[in-house]
Amino acid sequence: MIAISRKTETIHIYHTNDVHSHFENWPGIQQYLTGKRQEHEQAGDAVFVFDLGDFVDRSHPFTEATAGRGNTELLNAAQYDAVTIGNNEGITLPKEDLERLYSGAEFDVIVANLAEADGTSPDWAVPYKQYVTEHGVTVAVIAATAVYEAFYTKLGWTIREPRAILINLAARLRKTSDVVICLSHLGVREDRLLADETNDIDLILGAHTHHLFVQGEWEGDTLLAATGKFGQYVGRVCISVEDGRITGRTASVIPAGELEADSETEEAFSRKLAEGERLLERTAFHLPRTLGQNLFGTSALSDFFGQALLTYTDADCGLFNAGLFLGSLPGGDVTLRDLHSVLPHPINACVLTITGRSLLDYYRISQNPDWARTEVRGLGFRGTLMGVMIPVNLHMEDGILHIGEERVGMQKRYRLATLDMFTFGFFYPNMKYETIDYLVPELIRDIAGWYGRQLPR
Repeated sequence: MIAISRKTETIHIYHTNDVHSHFENWPGIQQYLTGKRQEHEQAGDAVFVFDLGDFVDRSHPFTEATAGRGNTELLNAAQYDAVTIGNNEGITLPKEDLERLYSGAEFDVIVANLAEADGTSPDWAVPYKQYVTEHGVTVAVIAATAVYEAFYTKLGWTIREPRAILINLAARLRKTSDVVICLSHLGVREDRLLADETNDIDLILGAHTHHLFVQGEWEGDTLLAATGKFGQYVGRVCISVEDGRITGRTASVIPAGELEADSETEEAFSRKLAEGERLLERTAFHLPRTLGQNLFGTSALSDFFGQALLTYTDADCGLFNAGLFLGSLPGGDVTLRDLHSVLPHPINACVLTITGRSLLDYYRISQNPDWARTEVRGLGFRGTLMGVMIPVNLHMEDGILHIGEERVGMQKRYRLATLDMFTFGFFYPNMKYETIDYLVPELIRDIAGWYGRQLPR
């Protein structure tokens, strides 16, 4: 039975997405959100604050040092009502860290398409939540996250295709709700398909593809809203409800760079970051000399990482880009902070089992002279330029590809160690079709740290 509201009510919804631990504007965002909540509640209006996932990003030292739990504290301080997870929460954290991520949360975690390996719901999340305002309006919130099946499965999770799940949930909740909202970390294409396939969702708050809708967009009778990326905007949606019926919906964004915070909020935020980052001052391993980088060729650092990659994976050969390194590793005691600053990427290594013919094709593609200065965005990469591709134990001699001293046989199968970002189809279109073993949960800096500890002191 549909809940009947006792008066006309405006519901104020504020939302963020894909912040990726970009905290440049966070003190202003926090003060804006808490101030708006107080303002609306004093006026007798309902207010909700949601995050759409990828709030956590291990490229930030604070997030890395606290395994993301510091990010949860920030959401608590800004008085969020509910969040969903993005792929950064879901697949860049080890399973035990994701299970602990929201242990101190003062908000709901909603995600309908993630389960334990046995199919049961995780105890830290719910598939939906119904909220009832002071004036009797029932607001149902459903949510889902992007499907990265190979990664989730290796981490011990079950991930399911979301659209049918969301459509069924919305149809069921429509019977007892005045407003149905979807928190989506699925991408704009999936959001539009979802809106086309059901009339039961009134508002889709979107994320994952970093799209920005300055005044929202309509897909049939469904309003779509999204705020881009990196905390550059805060989204605001106003929904008017009268006698259980929606009479108006508007969406807008507020530039976060224009939001100000008082000195107390700024200082408290700075102290929190500093406390977290001090956790990275522990020694990871020792180096007898500095390992320098080179964006346009091999270097001491690329040699070190290449050996780490082959030793850890027991692969025949390797391939990675020189732009992976964002600095040099200092001689002497290398701290976790040093290692993180050089390899901040939430990138996993992987091993492809491929034919010699495929290996030759990938080697030739990697020789593209334009790649060194190609700008790379997304894919887990947190640098700027691709840099040259570095082959490990792989070279061309007299027009014939060799692994070490052995000629590569075109029909023989080999194990190639590389980075997961190359298997997504952008640089090597055919790699995604190979037999791929993703190494999770360890990131590439974990592999580098492991190898550093194997070296003689």
